[in-house]
Amino acid sequence: MLLAGKKGLVLNVVNKNSIGWAIAVAAAEQGAEVGVGAQNERMAESVQKLIADHPSMRVVTVDFTIDEEIDRLAEMVAQEMGKIDFLVHSAAFAKREDLQDRFIQTSRDGFALALDISCYSLIRLCRALEPVMNDDGSVMALSYLGATRATQNYNVMGVAKAALESAVRYLAIDLGERGIRVNTLSPGPINTVAARGVKDLTKMIDHVHAVSPLKRAFGQQEVAGNAVYLMSDLSKGVTGQVIFIDNGYNAVTV
Repeated sequence: MLLAGKKGLVLNVVNKNSIGWAIAVAAAEQGAEVGVGAQNERMAESVQKLIADHPSMRVVTVDFTIDEEIDRLAEMVAQEMGKIDFLVHSAAFAKREDLQDRFIQTSRDGFALALDISCYSLIRLCRALEPVMNDDGSVMALSYLGATRATQNYNVMGVAKAALESAVRYLAIDLGERGIRVNTLSPGPINTVAARGVKDLTKMIDHVHAVSPLKRAFGQQEVAGNAVYLMSDLSKGVTGQVIFIDNGYNAVTV
């Protein structure tokens, strides 16, 4: 198994359709011990039900907007898991109105909130967890093509994802001294609870499936497979990269 003996965190998971959940399952199936994140105790109850049939998983709670909780997570890892080999940042948020109105109408507090949760939280997590990460570990974040193209209805989230991808490159420099890779997974549109905040999501999905070079459906499982690759030693020479999982849609003009 590719991840035998490895430990890591997938933060955070909302339900069984979350990309983060698919990644956590794939990692466990490849032999990893996985801490699956929930934002609070209420959501932890749902995650606990998800992991019931996965003995190599545990629930961890962390609210990305609270520094003390991030530091407490690092303390828990040190005490209960020892050191970890991978960290998956699977979180993004923007106010619904900031996704559905014109981009120019983005509120100041909405902009700050989107950048805080969708980007800064990765930086803060890396700072807190760096001491408990093994050398040659792997960090990955989730982005979208809207980071580099103006995508209809994506609005402030596109700006947040652009910041996230830039942060990944700078983190790759900081953590590379210890062989820790930092990369971005960029799936095409997938029907998840988080993505449903984007207007006309199903139309976007149908369009990408129809016009991309690989004219077939893709989803959480394809993303999870690439995540396992980045967690494994097979990816030791890969850092600071954006890996697209969108059937090649990003590479063509349509």
